[in-house]
Amino acid sequence: QVQLVESGGGLVQPGESLRLSCEASGSIVIFVMGWYRQALGKQRELVATITPGGYATVGDSWKGRFTISRDNAKKTIWLQMNNLKPDDTAVYFCHARRSGDYWGQGTQVTVSS
Repeated sequence: QVQLVESGGGLVQPGESLRLSCEASGSIVIFVMGWYRQALGKQRELVATITPGGYATVGDSWKGRFTISRDNAKKTIWLQMNNLKPDDTAVYFCHARRSGDYWGQGTQVTVSS
């Protein structure tokens, strides 16, 4: 099992950036890691994933603005979010997948002027 703790959310203005972090309680070397988000009243959606070897995939809606990365030695993944828009307002969840699914508690991102 692995426990995930997200951080880095907050209130920003449109066009600004945030970097979310997700730290795991144990090794993530064998886990596919990812970020999901859930806006109020909407279903949770996949934003980006990164394989153990570092192959990253970002959803089409966020390509060019969001970047996912990981450091297995630090047991941490990040989501760099640039040029944030009000539609990016959501709770962002860290996810780990191996034989099971593991979720963090989420971090709120609010984009508003």
